[in-house]
Formats: sequence, structure tokens, C-alpha cells
Amino acid sequence: MERVVITGMGVISPLGNDVGTFWSRLKEGQSGISAIDSFDTSRHKTKIAGIVRDFDADARFGRKEARRMDRFCQFALAAAEQARDDAGLQLEQADRERIGVYVGSGIGGIQTLLEQDAILRERGPERVSPLLVPMMISNMAAATISIAFGACGPTMSPVTACSIGNTAIGEAFRLIRAGGADVVFAGGAEAAISDISLASFGNATALSARNDEPARASRPFDAGRDGFVMAEGSGILVLESYAHAKGRNARILAEVTGYGASSDAYHVVATHPEGAGAYQAMKAAIREAGLLPEDIDVISAHATSTGLGDRSETLAIKRLFGEHAYRIPVTANKSMTGHMFGAAGGAEAIALVKSLQEGIIPPTINQELPDPDCDLDTVPNVARKADIRIGISNSFGFGGHNAVIVLQAFEE
Repeated sequence: MERVVITGMGVISPLGNDVGTFWSRLKEGQSGISAIDSFDTSRHKTKIAGIVRDFDADARFGRKEARRMDRFCQFALAAAEQARDDAGLQLEQADRERIGVYVGSGIGGIQTLLEQDAILRERGPERVSPLLVPMMISNMAAATISIAFGACGPTMSPVTACSIGNTAIGEAFRLIRAGGADVVFAGGAEAAISDISLASFGNATALSARNDEPARASRPFDAGRDGFVMAEGSGILVLESYAHAKGRNARILAEVTGYGASSDAYHVVATHPEGAGAYQAMKAAIREAGLLPEDIDVISAHATSTGLGDRSETLAIKRLFGEHAYRIPVTANKSMTGHMFGAAGGAEAIALVKSLQEGIIPPTINQELPDPDCDLDTVPNVARKADIRIGISNSFGFGGHNAVIVLQAFEE
């Protein structure tokens, strides 16, 4: 079977719209959470989110083309272009039938749907855009990238809620390993910060209402956590067979060696209280990588800053790793980015690659009051230098979807 390596990365996020800025702010423990200013939040319990700033789609794609894409597609294409350039891919010289795109979105073009629904109600059916459906459907991020790049290989849009990024990376890893493609763009995109989604999550009491202190609102594992913070963006990686990467003298950033997926089979929104599915997915990913639990040097946690979610993930880690669990640094990127939903796995995989390259683990910020139920080494508040070679990244989603990937520092 083929070895699978990572040769390019691109990100659009609340911490910055390129990998360098994103990683620098992550290491420094900076928060990307701010007040929502795109619509009136006066009647909402929560008024903050992780918003992508300084993103000019018209300047990137041209006004006409930008208007034909929902915001989540704009993010996906921008991140994919970064990843392509980072990988040094010359697509015009490549076998495009061997290039795939595995990019998903949990909610898709909800903003387009809301805008066109308002037009329908106010101006009538004659004024509804004929592009509503192709702009709204979740597979359009993958399709947009495929069309833009002329990528004619397998194209898929996994919809596994907040585990989409890892599902896409994991399934792309298996496709390449089995010889089904040479290159796959993999990750996720999301732009779901809207009036209706904020209302729904707020009424479910799932969101932090620490509106006066946005930077301190997302606090995974801390006893004072009161819910997650919505966020948006995209994280895309270029996965490539080692043979193909070596054949074109590509710079290799890291290697994907394992993937595990499972279902809690428990509840439509609540995670299994004992983390049964998370345990199963982590165990499967490590096993597929041919490793033992004690081989893992760092864990990038799903850790959304909810009471039950953080607690159940902690239980799953303890069950799998035993006493070694207390010796593994566990970092939570969402303490700074907020929860990017379907884009989270891709962005967090990028952060883990950078950690393995530089030997630096980003902090989990806002650790002020230890939660006795979340008593692992969460790398509190300050980044840490460490000798790390192998890490896992966890992503879990509504409906009980769990996806875990294993990334390793590349060695010939």
C-alpha cells in the first residue's frame, strides 16, 4: 500500500487567512473571538463568534465569480488555492484524472438560503436566484475546487457534522493508500454564523454567553466553561502518495498513518457520556497506524468548551491511554479559534502538522479554574516546546460521528 504524505496546506480562519498568521497567533495564545457585527444580535443570548476578518472575495475571485459562490465556498476555494501553491503543484502538468477533492461542509450555504427566502417572501418567486440550489448545497465546496483546478478524480463531500474535516482527510488517506488517486485536496469549510443558527444553538443552551469578554469565552476543560463559541473558515490539506510526491521532488510536511471512525449510536446532539465512540475511534486510528497508545506524543483534542463534551473526551482518553494519559499534552485549538464546525478538523490538522515540524504545542487558553473531571495536561495558557513525533487529532460531531487521524513527522 502507498504511504500518504502532506505536501500543502491552506487556511482561512478567525486567527488569520494564511497558515503563517494562523500558526503564529495560535502559538501566541491569541483569541480570534469577537462581537458579531454582521447582523443585529440584540435579542440573542450570545453575541460573539469566531469571525473571519479581512477576507475580500471580490478581490480574490472577481466580483462576478464571487457572487456565484456562498461564503463557505469562497473560504474553501481560497484555502485550496493556498494549499495548491504551498504544495508546488503544477496542475497543468499533472494527470488530473488522478487528482481528487474530498471537502465537506456541515451546514453549507445557509446564508444564501436565508437571503433568497427573504427575497421570495418580499418580492415573489420570480426574483429568486436560479443559483440558489447550487450555491446552497454542501457538496459545492468540493465541486468548486474540482472545477477551478480541473481535478477529475474522485470527488466527495462528507457530511459528518463537526467531524467532517477529519472524515475527509481520513477517507482521502485511504483512497490514496489503496492506489485510487495520486493527490487529494482534503478538509472542510463552514460559514454558518447567521441569525437563525445563532438563535437555534443559543436556545439549546449550547453557546457561551460571556459576551463582555469574547477572548475569554471559549475555555475547554476549564471549570468555568459555559458553552462553545461558533466560528467559521476553512482548512484544506494536499494529501499525496509518497511515490508521487517524491517523483516531483515535493517538500513533505508530515505523514498520515492512521484513521479511525465510529458512531456513538447514542443521541442526535449529545455525546456519549463515557466517550465510548471517541475511545473506539482513537483506538482504531492508532491501531491502523501500527502504533501503541504509549507511542502518541500529543493529542489535539476536539474540546469544544461544553460541560459534557470535554468531560466525555477526557474519559475516553483516560480509558485508552491509562496512566500514560497524564503524560500526554492535550491541546485545544478551539480555545482560540472557536468551533469552526466542518472546517475545524482541517484547521486543527494544519496546526498539528506545524506542531510536529517545530516541536511547539499551542496552549489551551483561558485555563483559570481547574475542572477536577478534566485533569489531563491541557498545556494551560502558554505554548510549550516539546520533542514530539506522533500526534492524533480528534473530531466529533452531532449524530455521534467520530473521526480521528494520526499524523507523524515525516521520515524517509
